[in-house]
Amino acid sequence: MDHVAHTHRTDLMTITRFVLNEQSKYPEARGDLTILLNHIVLGCKFVCSAVNKAGFAKLLGLAGETNVQGEEQKKLDVLSNEVFVKALITSGRTCMLVSEEVEEAIFVEPSKRGRYIVVFDPLDGSSNIDCGVSIGTIFGIYLAKDSHNPTLDDVLQPGNKLVAAGYCMYGSSCTLVLSTGNSGVNGFTLDPSLGEFILTHPNIKIPEKGKIYSVNEGNAKNWDAPTAKYVEDCKFPQDGSSPKSLRYVGSMVADVHRTLLYGGIFMYPADKKSPNGKLRLLYEVFPMSYLIEQAGGQAFTGNQRALDLVPKNIHDRSPVFLGSYDDVEEIKKLYAASNGCNA
Repeated sequence: MDHVAHTHRTDLMTITRFVLNEQSKYPEARGDLTILLNHIVLGCKFVCSAVNKAGFAKLLGLAGETNVQGEEQKKLDVLSNEVFVKALITSGRTCMLVSEEVEEAIFVEPSKRGRYIVVFDPLDGSSNIDCGVSIGTIFGIYLAKDSHNPTLDDVLQPGNKLVAAGYCMYGSSCTLVLSTGNSGVNGFTLDPSLGEFILTHPNIKIPEKGKIYSVNEGNAKNWDAPTAKYVEDCKFPQDGSSPKSLRYVGSMVADVHRTLLYGGIFMYPADKKSPNGKLRLLYEVFPMSYLIEQAGGQAFTGNQRALDLVPKNIHDRSPVFLGSYDDVEEIKKLYAASNGCNA
């Protein structure tokens, strides 16, 4: 009976309706962003289906090539990349794409060009597919200065110029988290019976302080002093408070999603082995930092606000500390004190 009632409900807010509602607040809007987001949603639905079928479809196992980051590619990576490239180009609203899987920026042919640039990681955490850990797609959207003649400079913009950003997590359920900057951060869950993303997490606000820290402690011997001190304080607080819990999936989408909902801090710091950090700026650090800030948190690189960084190359990397406002404030203080000592 419940199922019957559910399928006939008309008050469900689908992602399409939500985006159209947002558009209607701006009479001058042409609907281009709405069309582009609908194509991204379509790509997410396709990849979600492919991820769920991966075991049966023999898409697992290496595709036999190495991507530009030196990572061995899973077949699902290749498929996801093709899906999003096609979905974005056929929207007719993009002029340039930057994918984690492709070495060069993709310039859309003039007849299909629009005014947006999309940066994306089509399948983040794909090395986790075999063990059933959540993986996801991360994306960010910029406005091109000149959509008729886009150049690399159009995409090498700081994250504070993003128009929208989001991620889709393929796990026990398929969840899409999106911000267009005006309406905060909203989470949608794919209802398989309807084939629609439904608003399930309206206006997500990250708790001001959390009880969780998330970092790969296997890199601890290579950390700098502020990171080491912060993690030490998480485990052995000096103020008599309870220690924080450690949670680290190793799939950025899953770790950031948990941080967004439950609070705490996610860190991928620079270290001696990776002096610029490991995560890519354009399509990992920027979109996630944007979402965290829109939800009331902070994102910091160890030197500055993450969204103020200006990339020099499309595959640049950066350290990042993101999460609850108060928790990131603590690590900022440690870096400020360390820089004061070194001055």
